[in-house]
Amino acid sequence: ILKSLTERNLLSEELQIKIAAVDNLNELEDIYLPYKVKRKTRAGQAREKGLEPLALAIFQYKVKSPLQAAQEYINSELGVKDAAQALAGAKDIIAEWMSEDQKLRKAMRDYWSKKALLTSKLIKGKEEGAEKFKDYFDWSEAVAKAPSHRLLALFRGESEGFLKLSLAPDDEEALIIMDNHFLKGKGEVAELIEVTIEDAYDRLVAPSMESELRAELKKRADIEAIKIFSKNLRELLMSPPFGQKSIMALDPGFRTGCKIVCLSSQGDLLSHDVIYLHQPDQASAKLLELAKKYDVCAIAVGNGTAGRESEKFLQELNWQAVQIEKPQIVMVNESGASIYSASEVAREEFPDHDITVRGAVSIGRRLMDPLAELVKLDPKSIGVGQYQHDVDQNELQKSLDETVVSCVNAVGVELNTASKELL
Repeated sequence: ILKSLTERNLLSEELQIKIAAVDNLNELEDIYLPYKVKRKTRAGQAREKGLEPLALAIFQYKVKSPLQAAQEYINSELGVKDAAQALAGAKDIIAEWMSEDQKLRKAMRDYWSKKALLTSKLIKGKEEGAEKFKDYFDWSEAVAKAPSHRLLALFRGESEGFLKLSLAPDDEEALIIMDNHFLKGKGEVAELIEVTIEDAYDRLVAPSMESELRAELKKRADIEAIKIFSKNLRELLMSPPFGQKSIMALDPGFRTGCKIVCLSSQGDLLSHDVIYLHQPDQASAKLLELAKKYDVCAIAVGNGTAGRESEKFLQELNWQAVQIEKPQIVMVNESGASIYSASEVAREEFPDHDITVRGAVSIGRRLMDPLAELVKLDPKSIGVGQYQHDVDQNELQKSLDETVVSCVNAVGVELNTASKELL
C-alpha cells in the first residue's frame, strides 16, 4: 500500500502516520479504499464529466436547491444533457464517498458482525443429490452464534451448487446508522442525501460488508475446525501403546478375505496369510495354529469393512483347543492404512510384499506403538475430522505438522530402533 501510494505521489505525512498506527487489516483497507486504483465506476464516470464540485457542495450542505445548483453543470460536450443527469452523477460520487467513509465502515462492520443473519435456501431444481444438505434447505441463524462445523457445511453446500446463501442484518437499522452519519436537518438537500444513502447502502456498502463478513466467517470456521482436527490427531497419536509384545494383525474383508500377519515384539513381519470367514473351519484352524506358533499376546483388527464380523469370529474361537490363553482382541482405527501401504515408506520397508500385507502390518503396529506408526503418514490422510478438505489447507497442514512434532517430542524416541520418519 505504501509503495503504491508513493509511486502515485499520494503519500502525505498525515496519511503515512495513519497507516503506521493501524493494527488490523480491515482498517488498513478502509484507509486505502479512497486511493485504490478502481475499475471504471459510476462515480468515476461522473468525475470525468466534471461533477465532483457539485457533489461536494451538496454533500457539505452548501446549496439550498440541488436542482438549481445542477443547472450550472449542464455540458453537452461532456455528456451532461440536463440538470437531472448532473444530479444523478453527483449522487453517484456522494454514494462512493459514503461507502468509503472510515467511521461508517467501522460502525457497519460492528453492526453486521453482531446482527447479520445467515440464511440458506435450496436452489430450485437441485433436489436430486442435495440429500446430505437437507437440514439447510430453509435455514436461518445469527452469524454471531453459528458453530464452525455448520458454517463449513453451508459453504460446502453453496460451492457444490445446492444451496443459496445470503448474509444480511435488518436493512432498516443499517440505514438509520447511515442517516446518523450523513443526514443533517431537513430540506431539499437532506431529501437528496437520504435517497443517496439508500443507493449507497444497497449498491456499495451492503455487498462490501457481506463479502468481508463471509471471509471473516470462513476464517473463524477454519480456525475452530483446525483446532478440533489437531486435538483429534493428538488423541490418536498419544493413544497408549500396547508395547513390545508379539501380536497378530487382521485386515478384514469379505470378498478378498482377511489378510493376517504375525509380528515380533519389535514389529518385524514373521508370517502372513489369508483366511475367508465363509470357510470357518479352515479359518479357525489357521488362526489357532499361527497364534500358538508365534505366542501371540493380542490381535489387532482393522475397523473397516467386515471388522465387526471378524472380531466376533475371533471372540468365539476355541482357544483351549490349542492350549493357549485367549489373546486380547482390539479394534484398531485403520484410516490411512491403505495410503501407507502404497507409499514410498512402505515400499522401502517391504519391497517383496504386496499392499495388502503392508496394510495389515500397519494395523498391527498401530496397536503396538500408535505414535511410531502414524508419523509415517501425512496427518491429513488419517481422517482427523469432518470437512477437513474445506478448511485452509496450508493452515491445516501447518497445525497438524506442529501437533505431530509436539507429540513426538513429548514422548521421546528410542534412538537405536526409531524409524527415520520418527526421528
